[in-house]
Amino acid sequence: MKQEKFSATALLFPSLLMALIVLGYPVLELLNTSTHSVNKFFNVGDFVLFQNYVNLFQDEFFRAALLRTLWWTLGVVGGTVLLSFPIAMILNEDFHGQAVARTIILLPWAVSLTIMAVVWRWALNGESGLLNLTLQSLGITSERIQWLAESSTSFPMAILIGILVSIPFTVTVLLGGLSSLPKDVYEAARVDGASGRIMFTHITLPMMKPFVSIAVVLNVIYVFNSFPILWVLTEGGPVNSTDVLVTYLYKATSAKFFGDPGKGAALGIIMLILLLIFSLVYARIAREGDEVRA
Repeated sequence: MKQEKFSATALLFPSLLMALIVLGYPVLELLNTSTHSVNKFFNVGDFVLFQNYVNLFQDEFFRAALLRTLWWTLGVVGGTVLLSFPIAMILNEDFHGQAVARTIILLPWAVSLTIMAVVWRWALNGESGLLNLTLQSLGITSERIQWLAESSTSFPMAILIGILVSIPFTVTVLLGGLSSLPKDVYEAARVDGASGRIMFTHITLPMMKPFVSIAVVLNVIYVFNSFPILWVLTEGGPVNSTDVLVTYLYKATSAKFFGDPGKGAALGIIMLILLLIFSLVYARIAREGDEVRA
């Protein structure tokens, strides 16, 4: 038994060593940068300990981006799960054209997020966008709405698009969970005269809890760290009104914008810690799900 464990560890060692080198070096370099003064040309200066972190939290743009990241993550993940659950339940039913319907729903998952964002940017163009033309042709509005040029509409529209592009992945996770639920439990409930609502609230929802939890945690990780949609749509504008942590991070390290790599490195460490916490939560939920299914 000990020999088998040693053999398994020996086989994993090269992969673990490679992962440690590939991930460990950038993290150490990030830590080093975050504790030194660094100019916009990435020339490392004096050791300043936590001064970059202090400067970061004193920056009003960072505080606004932090709060906006919370709304962005809650809005996209919450809306995605709420819309994906009924879609997954419909796709789990037997009906003519089920395979085609599943393919149509899941197909956008194969498209790059950047390409999706480019298409939506064109659709939301204030002058010639498809959405304005559609609303005008239906008589809903006679004015051209600047969806991405106004701070009051740009962030809500970004959340809406974030929800739409996240639905295919979430439906896949939930559909896998629904497909694995035991049929005999539903048959027994029907024999006892349970209604569809009772079966949903007392059977489907409790048994789907591990899959919903996994979908929520994975979406939180992806959405929290997502860059293409917001950057392609607005580049954090107008007037930084759609900046979240990941777009702020890019601006902080770029000489074209804030040009403060030390502050950007400090933010990188903070985001790394938050994502590690999310990953640990996901690992715990996944382990509990395996124990329940076992």
